[in-house]
Amino acid sequence: MHSDEEIMSEALVRIFENVVLTEEKSLQAGYFSNLSIAEMHTLTAIGPYEARTMTTTAEDLGITTGTLTVAIDRLVRKGYVIRKRDTRDKRVVRISLTRSGKLACRMNSKFHRVLAKHILGGYGAEDREHLLCLVNEVDKYIEQQLRRYDDTENVRKTAMDVAYDSRKETIDNG
Repeated sequence: MHSDEEIMSEALVRIFENVVLTEEKSLQAGYFSNLSIAEMHTLTAIGPYEARTMTTTAEDLGITTGTLTVAIDRLVRKGYVIRKRDTRDKRVVRISLTRSGKLACRMNSKFHRVLAKHILGGYGAEDREHLLCLVNEVDKYIEQQLRRYDDTENVRKTAMDVAYDSRKETIDNG
């Protein structure tokens, strides 16, 4: 018999993997089949409106500017991104989406809205409200955990806490 924690853990992993796989397959089958999921997420991070700096975009994606530079090089070659030097400070590079990049960004956003619409579609108003509340609680908890790991000093402590909790749980249950 599986514990509630095991059932939840397995469901979260399945949901994450299936959303990513579904998004990947929809990209491959659609107009933007030359984009990878990572590239699509890069376009989304840049956003369809104002030009952004490489540094800010890299921070939002949680990657180095070097890694972003490689991705932007590919997206420029594919015609989705424009790269320009800042007019006031030539050291700053600004990136923005081309018309194709904006369209890809909007289509990806639509993919996520349609997914959410179909998930919520099977529920009445009260159940929808409850489900949204639960999903928001999960989101807040995961965001809180991410912030713990973003603090590099806490990473080692957090890993030790998890190991300690696991050992304690094994001893308590064994």
